Amino acid sequence: MTDLNISLQHARKYEREAAGRIEAEERPAFHFTPPAGWMNDPNGFSYYQGKFHLFFQYFPYSSHWDKMHWGHAVSEDLIHWTYLPAVMAPDRAYDKDGCYSGSALELQDGRQLLLYTGVRIDHDENGVQSEHQEQCIAVGDGMDYQKYPLNPVISGDMLPPDSSRVHFRDPKMWEENGHIYCLAANARASDGSGRLLMFRSEDGFNWTFDRILIENDNLYGKMWECPDYFRLDGKEVIIVSPQDMLPEGLEFHNGNGTLCLIGRTDETGKFVPDSLHSIDYGIDFYAPQTIMTPDGRRVMIGWMQNWDACAMRGPEEPWAGQMSLPREIHVQDGRLFQRPLRELEHLRKNRIAYDHVVVSDEVTLGGLSGRMAEIEITLTPADKKYLYRRFDLFVAQDDVYRTAISFFPQECVLEIDRKFSGSRRAIMHRRKCQTGSRKDGVIRLRVILDRYSIEVFINDGEKTMTATIYTDLSADGISFYADGTAYMDIVKYDLEAERIISFGR
Repeated sequence: MTDLNISLQHARKYEREAAGRIEAEERPAFHFTPPAGWMNDPNGFSYYQGKFHLFFQYFPYSSHWDKMHWGHAVSEDLIHWTYLPAVMAPDRAYDKDGCYSGSALELQDGRQLLLYTGVRIDHDENGVQSEHQEQCIAVGDGMDYQKYPLNPVISGDMLPPDSSRVHFRDPKMWEENGHIYCLAANARASDGSGRLLMFRSEDGFNWTFDRILIENDNLYGKMWECPDYFRLDGKEVIIVSPQDMLPEGLEFHNGNGTLCLIGRTDETGKFVPDSLHSIDYGIDFYAPQTIMTPDGRRVMIGWMQNWDACAMRGPEEPWAGQMSLPREIHVQDGRLFQRPLRELEHLRKNRIAYDHVVVSDEVTLGGLSGRMAEIEITLTPADKKYLYRRFDLFVAQDDVYRTAISFFPQECVLEIDRKFSGSRRAIMHRRKCQTGSRKDGVIRLRVILDRYSIEVFINDGEKTMTATIYTDLSADGISFYADGTAYMDIVKYDLEAERIISFGR
């Protein structure tokens, strides 16, 4: 390697040594975490040479965000992961301040192409700072990648009028009709409103501007990050992660969110949404990417964190950042339905089931405890005329700690509350979700618990709520409560993961 690659050599050496100092019990059992240090957005989520590849935004040297590298892992089933050495570090003039989010695609010659955002920050003679974001490529064999000598391949000079060069990032590639297309996030220079730009290439190396696919016009947040585009169940789908959103009832929350647009491209080449909604209604879900699996499933994975809640992990922690469970997604009734990856069921052990449990106060059930578990609940009212007023599921519970999932049937609202999960920071701890229009008190929940997270799938995946919980692992109680009387059918499995994450060459 040349001197320009010393930073990557150093990162690879450090991550392997640091990963070896982290005990398996200190990590989630089946949610992906970085080898060491900081992780955020999934990048280059792809299938290549018989394996699933997950690249990710990464700073191995600290549990806080810093100059972005690309970490790397592979899997045969999207559950069991093997770390591979980091593939990129900020070591060129055009990416000296970070190798930011992007995507991956297999070239005709069998190599894998990575398209990513290179960031450089310059200062003039007066110390005034200017930032430049441009799109760059690297090519490799699934293990080692070389940056292209003619980077950047999509420069700021190619942008349409009124484009910000500071907010131009996160390219997502796909192949269609013999061309390679790329959708990149951009903001208007005049007002900071997000828009998505499309570029086209014949070979992945030479790119031209194609068109503005859609503009936000300040309707849903400002900058739209991390776009993805695909066709699913006869519809065109765009997913983005808007920054600086304002709430709209319980549909959109303050801050950074995720947005699904389902629609079509019209005769002018513009994307026209027929419906749009949040992807996840919990606290910790951002920057998702999708992949089409060899057996034809569209699978999505996201960063299981919220930018405004990063203080939950202190500087003394050996790692920060988790990925969500991979989720199989479908378009149904104008919405994006999400269900846990079916391979998760291979981890099930020790099935326990109770039927028609009467819940009218606090209830505990024999055999129901644990922090690595899957819980399926169907709730019905004991009296259809006089609905119970509230139902609570408490998890990660002991005399001090608990996280609550609460259902209010008369308002059709589900709430997740982690304020008693052990956090010492003044960050958001509660989020609410409208569960639908039916007000008969019936709801179906599928809850996935890992050591440091909870994912709730509502009514067969119509909506989801996700949150991280860094509660002491000794708190493993599960209990129930109702204000009024409800009937509960419940099935619970332990989820046992053996050497889910290892470190390969």
